[in-house]
Amino acid sequence: MESTSTVVSTRIAEALREQILSGEMAPGARIRQEELAEEFGASRIPVREALRILVTDGLVTMVSNTGAWVSSLSQAECIEQYLIRERIEPLLLRESMPHLSPAQISRLVELTGAMESSKDVATFMKLDREFHLLAYSAAPNGTLAEIIHRLWNTTAHYRRAYSEMVRGTSLDVTHLEHRLIVDAITRGDAEDAERTLTGHIARTRRELEKHPEVFEVGRD
Repeated sequence: MESTSTVVSTRIAEALREQILSGEMAPGARIRQEELAEEFGASRIPVREALRILVTDGLVTMVSNTGAWVSSLSQAECIEQYLIRERIEPLLLRESMPHLSPAQISRLVELTGAMESSKDVATFMKLDREFHLLAYSAAPNGTLAEIIHRLWNTTAHYRRAYSEMVRGTSLDVTHLEHRLIVDAITRGDAEDAERTLTGHIARTRRELEKHPEVFEVGRD
């Protein structure tokens, strides 16, 4: 049975994770432990444990004797992470494809339609994250999945910035790529799925390379 402190720290971590992934807390934002403790009616111990959880997730950076901040990336760091994603996400998709259930594939189809119908970036971001992570979810558990989840977390803010930049008709290509990925999964064509996914990720990377202003974040 979980201790009270563990339950509280998990609750705090989940709340902060949602705030960071939704963009409510921007990269570089200071996280004040005393304010969190007061907000959640908790002591410093579960707050510190919650922050450690988020450090492992790649969402928070802690500096000894200094404090905690929402993790941020320089343009070079983000581009490097995208290059890594281009190499390893297609591999995870290949490992997942044979084990995806009909219900999971049906959900992927639903998500493509929902993304095309979404009216705002926040909704699109949630659906897009669910789509990709669901497509990978049937792969055997291992280091690869852990790495990819962390990379999705650390690059979330910059994906959002990209989605803001291309919102409207420019998202048509993104929607088409999602449909092509589902089609390849349905046909069991791993090479086609990998090729489409690689291009899908690379296209975002190339756009982010053109916009250094997205990475101009400072710590408060």
